[in-house]
Amino acid sequence: MIPQRRSLLALMAGSLTLGSPAAFAQQDTLAAIRAAKVLRVALEFGRPPWGFKDASLKMTGSDMEAAQLLAADLGVKLEIVEVTGPNRIPFLQTGKADVVLSTFSITPERLKVIDFSVPYASAVQIVGAPRSIAIKGPADLQGRRVGVTRATTGDVELTKRAKDLGVEVLRFDDESTNMTALTTGQVDIVVQEPATFLAVAARAPQRQLESKFVFTQFPVGIGLRKNDAALKAYLDAWVRRHMADGRLNAIYRTFHGTDLPADITQPK
Repeated sequence: MIPQRRSLLALMAGSLTLGSPAAFAQQDTLAAIRAAKVLRVALEFGRPPWGFKDASLKMTGSDMEAAQLLAADLGVKLEIVEVTGPNRIPFLQTGKADVVLSTFSITPERLKVIDFSVPYASAVQIVGAPRSIAIKGPADLQGRRVGVTRATTGDVELTKRAKDLGVEVLRFDDESTNMTALTTGQVDIVVQEPATFLAVAARAPQRQLESKFVFTQFPVGIGLRKNDAALKAYLDAWVRRHMADGRLNAIYRTFHGTDLPADITQPK
C-alpha cells in the first residue's frame, strides 16, 4: 500500500507541476497563428475613425486597415473578433483573440496584465461640452458631472484625477452611449476622442458642441498576452518597418486627417 501511495502522490505532483503557471509561462502565439493560417484580431467598431461600419455595414477604419496589413504581411486570413472597451483585455487573456488592435492606449495599469508592441498610433482624449459652458482647463471641471466611456484611457485618467478635480464621473459602456448622453442632455461634459466628438457635434448642431481642451494623450500599441516573446518581437519589427516606409502613417492620415506625431513615427 505504501509504494502505491507514493506512486500516486508522485503522479499528482507531476500533474500539478505541468499545470502550474510556470509551466505555461512562455507562449508562442506567432507559431500558432502561422499553423492555423488565421490571425484573430480583437477590434471595436463603435469608435470612428479607428473602427466603424460604413453605410453598407462594411468594417473599416484606421485600425481595420492596420489589421488587414498585419494579416497580409503574415500571409494568413484575418478573423475579426468584435469587442467593446471593457472586454478587450478579457478576450485577449482567455484566448478568444490573438492580439488587440483597437485604439489600445499603452498605460501603466494595462502593462501590469498584458504586453504591447511599440506604438503604431497616438490617441488623444479631449474635454467637450456645449459652447455655453465656459471651460478652459481641468480646474474648470470642479463640481461638474463628466461622462466617459468605461475602461478607456479617458476613464482611467479621469478616475485618477476625479477627487482632486472635484468631478462626478458617469461611466457609459461604449462611445455611442457616452455621446448619446451628451446630445440628449443627460450629461453636459464628456471626455472623448476628438474624431468621435466632432462627428457627433456635426450631427447635433442644436447642442452647439465644441472641443474645450486636450485632457490626456497616450501612445497606442497592439495588445498581446504576457510572455509571448516571439509575437512581441515580430509586432515590434512590423511596426518599425511600416513606420519607416510610411504605410502606418498613411493609414492614420487617411482616417484622422493628420500625420502621426514625430515621437510615434520614429519609435525607439
